[in-house]
Amino acid sequence: MMFTVQQIKAAHAQVQSGADFPNYIREIKEMGVTGFETWVVDSHTSYFGKNNYQTQSTPMYEDLAIAGKADKTAFAGYLNIHQQGKTDYLTFCRHCAETGVEKWIVDLTAMTCTYYDKAGNELLQEQIPG
Repeated sequence: MMFTVQQIKAAHAQVQSGADFPNYIREIKEMGVTGFETWVVDSHTSYFGKNNYQTQSTPMYEDLAIAGKADKTAFAGYLNIHQQGKTDYLTFCRHCAETGVEKWIVDLTAMTCTYYDKAGNELLQEQIPG
């Protein structure tokens, strides 16, 4: 059997800040998740697994307005403080919206997280600590 959104949510419930993200990634990777795409507007996420398996979560909050012009420098600063555990997930998503981040895509094979603006331009890619 493949993973479920409920299993992923249970793993995500352990994440208190960006500092917990690497452990969350390890846990869902063990479940068979090969990647996911999260949309900042409401945090709905599509999860991908082997053999074209896919499932999707429901929105987590009311729609956020995504800035039309990305501010890569400000976003990088917000990401840094989030990864240090200084902001919660909703605050991070608000910062993403404010700085023009539309979505992020996590590739668990390459162990990367890539952030994109509304035009589909890559703003930042980082390696996920494994």
